[in-house]
Amino acid sequence: MMEEEEFEFAEDLEAILHLTPEVQLAIEQVFPSQDPLDRADFNAVEYINTLFPTEQSLANIDDVVNKIRLKIRRLDDNIRTVVRGQTNVGQDGRQALEEAQIAIQQLFGKIKDIKDKAEKSEQMVKEITRDIKQLDHAKRHLTTSITTLNHLHMLAGGVDSLEAMTRKRQYGEVANLLQGVVNVLEHFHKYMGIPQIRQLSERVKAAQNELGTQILADFEEAFPSQGSKRPGGPSNVLRDACLVANVLDPRIKQEIIKKFIRQHLSEYLVLFQENQDVAWLDKIDRRYAWIKRQLVDYEEKYGRMFPEEWCMTERIAVEFCHITRVELAKVMRTRAKEIEVKLLLFAIQRTTNFEGLLAKRFTGCTLTDVPGQKRPESPLDPTNPFLEDELGEDVGTERDEDLAKPKKPKVPDNPFHGIVSKCFEPHLYVYIESQDKNLGELIDRFVADFRAQGPPKVGTEEGGAVLPSCADLFVYYKKCMVQCSQLSTGEPMIALTTIFQKFLREYAWKILSGNLPKSSSNSGGLTISSLLKEKEGSEAAKFTVDELCLICSILSTAEYCLATTQQLEEKLKEKVDKVLVERINLTGEMDTFSTVISNSIQLLVQDLDAACDPALTAMSKMPWQSVEHVGDQSPYVTSIIMHIKQNVPIIRDNLASTRKYFTQFCIKFTNSFIPKFINHLFRCKPISMVGAEQLLLDTHSLKTVLLDLPSIGSQVLRKAPASYTKIVVKGMTRAEMILKVVMAPHEPPVVFVDNYIKLLADGNPETFQKILDMKGLKRSEQSSMLELFRQRLPTPPSGADGGPSLSFSTPTPEQESSRIRKLEKLIKKRL
Repeated sequence: MMEEEEFEFAEDLEAILHLTPEVQLAIEQVFPSQDPLDRADFNAVEYINTLFPTEQSLANIDDVVNKIRLKIRRLDDNIRTVVRGQTNVGQDGRQALEEAQIAIQQLFGKIKDIKDKAEKSEQMVKEITRDIKQLDHAKRHLTTSITTLNHLHMLAGGVDSLEAMTRKRQYGEVANLLQGVVNVLEHFHKYMGIPQIRQLSERVKAAQNELGTQILADFEEAFPSQGSKRPGGPSNVLRDACLVANVLDPRIKQEIIKKFIRQHLSEYLVLFQENQDVAWLDKIDRRYAWIKRQLVDYEEKYGRMFPEEWCMTERIAVEFCHITRVELAKVMRTRAKEIEVKLLLFAIQRTTNFEGLLAKRFTGCTLTDVPGQKRPESPLDPTNPFLEDELGEDVGTERDEDLAKPKKPKVPDNPFHGIVSKCFEPHLYVYIESQDKNLGELIDRFVADFRAQGPPKVGTEEGGAVLPSCADLFVYYKKCMVQCSQLSTGEPMIALTTIFQKFLREYAWKILSGNLPKSSSNSGGLTISSLLKEKEGSEAAKFTVDELCLICSILSTAEYCLATTQQLEEKLKEKVDKVLVERINLTGEMDTFSTVISNSIQLLVQDLDAACDPALTAMSKMPWQSVEHVGDQSPYVTSIIMHIKQNVPIIRDNLASTRKYFTQFCIKFTNSFIPKFINHLFRCKPISMVGAEQLLLDTHSLKTVLLDLPSIGSQVLRKAPASYTKIVVKGMTRAEMILKVVMAPHEPPVVFVDNYIKLLADGNPETFQKILDMKGLKRSEQSSMLELFRQRLPTPPSGADGGPSLSFSTPTPEQESSRIRKLEKLIKKRL
């Protein structure tokens, strides 16, 4: 018990004396010591072993104990002295605190005295400066009074002078004076409660009203609504009156402008009345020639009468455009049956040229402030089509490749676009119907030309190239699109897009699909009946070289049409109004061209596939059981390679511009040829060991040729795409594995079945049955092999998705009963 209590006391003491590393480091810095007892990591056992390293040293244990006890007594004395020294610390602290409080009270008293003295000083300064502030206020009030009196004197004098000058029609002096009076009157808005000030304000308003009425009367006298214009040039009085109108109510200025423009264009309404011969579209040039003469006449006679900021020339032109649009609309509604395409296009061309001329001459600043008029909507396309195509640029000579070129730098918007030409939009159906007819005739001409000229010839620039008619079609499309966008960017563009879609489909059907050579075989290659009738070594009907070039040319043309149709759709969306963009969709037409491309590739694949069929048939009919030695590749392999070397270089050269579609051709041919080769391989039965070796050699030769298919017969060696190489390796490796299984001995059966499962990874019993047929095993042996095969098949994991592992087929009830009967017969024979 005593020992346990001492142990617990030692633990408690160690816990109490445990100091943090920071505190321990501080103690060592303040009280450096070399004594082991002062170390933080003191170990009593090590310390005792140091004191008594050997048994002989235990003889001095009493001396060591006495030294330690002496050291303990000294420590106790030191601790006692320190504790006693701290007895009076509390009393000393309280005394120091009281002294600090007394010092703070003294400091607070001194601060209060300083504050009182500062307040007295501030009061003294206020008394000294009070008189100065009063003088400042008096000065400010006096200045304000003098200024107000001066303004009042100016206002009173100005009103008197204004009234006098108004009666004398001294508009030059009135313009400057009226502006000054109005400015001075603004200073008296807060004094309107004073009767005299209010009276002066009313006199100014009365003078302004009188000036407005007087100026309008002067203009009415100078430019009467009825009758001819006043002879001679404008007077200085009217010029000064315009300056005064700038200061008056804006309605006065608008009234002057309205009356002057109406009087200036009154002759136009008479000359080009609806019943006049010159009012029809064929003489539309006369309208624009008339306004040009009028604008020149105005500049000469009245250019200096109106202020420059009124933009009177532009206002006259804008009002002329509004009148012309209304008059042309009425005329065309009345004589709608007389409108022809050429006449309509002529009128639109002249009108849009005139609008372009206005855009060059004027800024369009008056289009937003003409009373009762709104600025016409600008087209979505910011490019001015006339600035783009003027100066003799022949749109018909442009190549449709321009659709893919970078856009031209944008020119400023034409604010006058549509200001007159909007009236033609309801009649653009005539233009759309004309384009429908023209495109129909163009497609018929393409068909006739193709029949007359025949397909592209091999060895010429036309062989495998894009058909010229395709470029002509898209050139015409671009011309129509640009022309229609100049006429309208609304519903007519949607109608034109519908026409484009119609004839894109017709081109794909009549020119491309309609001229593809007819395949001599069905989509799946040779039929069963033809294979049965076919003599060994006979050649299947093939496309001629010219026909191959034609197919490649149609494929290239379809690819060109597909890409250009996509660009056409983007251009149409740029030209049409933003709200109509969603209605432009050429996806169906692009799908049509994609179908033509797919059909062309399929024809090329079928042709080469059919050419290889006789050789494969010859392979399956060879007596492989009687082959005695392995030699070079078999004749059927040579025949297949010959057909490949005949067709593929022609196709590759003619599809040089569309390399991706040549790659598709290679992939599709490989996907068709390899399964067909494996099927014919299963028909080669029975096969001897030497025959299987020969077939394996032939398979390797075909694999080498197929891997080199994309660059076969080419002087430039190019690595085949990885996707194509993967397909060839996977397919032909399966054929090689089939032959290796056939070459393997079937005894013992377990090893043979396991070897089959390992090499082919095919759980279909029918495939295994074919392998057994190729080996020439008897039916009895095959039955036991099949049963062993089913037993050795690994169990597929539940829920598997049928990955690259074994593929299993569930037997039908008829198959199951047939197998049971075969098994019963086999048991009876053995019994």
